[in-house]
Amino acid sequence: MGTTDAYRPDPGRSRPAPYEPGSLLDLLSVAAAVLDQEGRIVLWSPQAEELFGWSSAEALGQYAAKLLVDEDHRGDVLELFAKVMSGGYWAGVFPALHKDGTTRLLEFRNMRLEDKDGGVFALGMATDRETLREVERDLALSLRLVAQSPIGLAVMDTELRYVMVNPALERMHGLSARDHIGKRVHDVLPVKNAAEIESAMRQVLASGTPLVDQFVVGRTADPAVGERARLVSYYRLEDPAGREMGLATSVVDVTDRHRAATEARRRLALIADASVLIGTTLDLDQTARELAEVVVPDLADVAAVDVLDTMLGGNSAAPTGQRAAVFRALAVASVASGEATDAVRAADPPGEIARYDADRLVSRCVSTGRPVLLSHVRPGDLPRIARDEDAARLLGRAGLHSYMAVPLIARGEVLGALDLKRTRNPEPFDEDDVVLAGELAARAAVCIDNARWYQRERATALTLQRDLLPQLPQNPAGLEVAYRYQPAGTAGQVGGDWFDVIPQDGEQSALVVGDVMGSGINAAAAMGQLRTAGRTLSALGLDPAEVLRHLDLTASGLDQTIATCLYAVYDPRSGQCRVANAGHLPPVLMRPGRRPTLLDLPTGAPLGVGGVPFESIVVDLDPGDQLVLYTDGLVETRDEAIDARLEVLVGLLDGPMPDLESTCDLLLRELREDNDQDDVALLIARVLPGPE
Repeated sequence: MGTTDAYRPDPGRSRPAPYEPGSLLDLLSVAAAVLDQEGRIVLWSPQAEELFGWSSAEALGQYAAKLLVDEDHRGDVLELFAKVMSGGYWAGVFPALHKDGTTRLLEFRNMRLEDKDGGVFALGMATDRETLREVERDLALSLRLVAQSPIGLAVMDTELRYVMVNPALERMHGLSARDHIGKRVHDVLPVKNAAEIESAMRQVLASGTPLVDQFVVGRTADPAVGERARLVSYYRLEDPAGREMGLATSVVDVTDRHRAATEARRRLALIADASVLIGTTLDLDQTARELAEVVVPDLADVAAVDVLDTMLGGNSAAPTGQRAAVFRALAVASVASGEATDAVRAADPPGEIARYDADRLVSRCVSTGRPVLLSHVRPGDLPRIARDEDAARLLGRAGLHSYMAVPLIARGEVLGALDLKRTRNPEPFDEDDVVLAGELAARAAVCIDNARWYQRERATALTLQRDLLPQLPQNPAGLEVAYRYQPAGTAGQVGGDWFDVIPQDGEQSALVVGDVMGSGINAAAAMGQLRTAGRTLSALGLDPAEVLRHLDLTASGLDQTIATCLYAVYDPRSGQCRVANAGHLPPVLMRPGRRPTLLDLPTGAPLGVGGVPFESIVVDLDPGDQLVLYTDGLVETRDEAIDARLEVLVGLLDGPMPDLESTCDLLLRELREDNDQDDVALLIARVLPGPE
């Protein structure tokens, strides 16, 4: 085969197996020579020829001291030779002559040999000192690195049995090196995927390609340690000749990093949830509930959202200094959903007013505008957290062990506080939790402030609108009327819908419904101006089309005001009703014994468009006939066509009606269920019989 056969024992074979050169001994190239009693060379190895330069033919029979040692050191060598031959042993470094005349420092091991006949010989073994020192340094460094490395290291044989583990891996696995040696992974670690791990190891052994940074989460042999996260790498071990020796494994414990990353993802997910789930409506109580439910249970076991009562009343001054704080509780959430636990009973019931003295932590939170953290709650701390002694006892019984309060600050004003408690989660609140709670509170505070201002504006607009609408209008001549105004639900805004019943000279009466586009105070104010203008124009006895023309001019003079309007004038003497429309939905005409119909009117352009003429039509009305006037909030929905909704309206009116009030209630009940996004004005007029 062109190679020198060497042998190593193989337990699996009955004969020695060839072993290609390349081991550590081959790397050191240890030379061997045997001297007789006279000091002549009688045996000479090929490695000796390589080390000293003399061939066996040249060296055999020569005096070693003369051939290999210079004259200055020859006496010392002969003295050492005599000691060895007398039964001694010598090891050390000595300068030796090379055939080329140079001197080299060699590491020697010298000892006496005896044959069966009593003959005495000297065996000398030598290697280059620098080569040996380099190997020793590498070995010492490797051993020190392995022993002191914080990375777990192991060597496994080709059967994947542990043959070496370092102290770091002993600590990671919770087992001593003795408990590893000779065992495989499934014998050492309680892992479910041991077969998968060993398969990966065999793949590395077969291919020689390292498998680096495999993320593994599992338990160790010590049940008290719990689950650990690690990065595991596998490398094939080879000797200098490239022969497979086994497998090296490195293990880096990344549990803290893994937990930190998991916690960071959890916090980001919580913030993302808050962005989506908080502020879905402009309802103050709902917004507070959304905040409390977002933080439970991911951040706290019990959460309460309280706002300063002064903020709801319009006062923007939060308590400062050593002053008590008066809160209105808005929401409470708990991990024990639906259960009246001690921790929940200790919280302020939503809707109630609670006073906290100046020494309470939540009072300090809102007065300073800074978070308050009590990571470890002691019994003596409970009175500073609870509103009174009873609540303190409840919190102690609930096992409160960590507390935090963060201010709700929006637009530079402290609105209240987010109160967080841990009773079941064993981990205490820390500074990272304070940062997270502050982020959530800041986002929620803006939503709460928006809801607060909306609530205030809505109340103002609703009051304004109610004040501008007719208050208990009298039945006009020849007509019986009923009406309703219903504002939008909590998810919507107060709009600009109105109705009016206006008596005129000569027993005529004007019936009006209108809807200013938009919502809020501006829409209510524009509605008030149009209604006032309509009443003024009505007193002049103008034709409905002419009235709408003037109202169109009025709307054009208002800032970006667009409105629809239906204006009708009924004359009981002629039994006629003149009607004009400005972009409004058509009224329903009900005649006894007939199916109700939508009046076919010229649509007209909305008020405020300008330059579009209006047209009046005449409708003959008999006693018992009814006109139903309404705004679009009664029939419009987001998911149904307006024509279909108008058919529903007509269908509801098709049948006997006991009275006008019942008709109003019926329409609002049937058409407004789950449809309160807009306000509604409804006006029904029935023609009365004339005097006998």
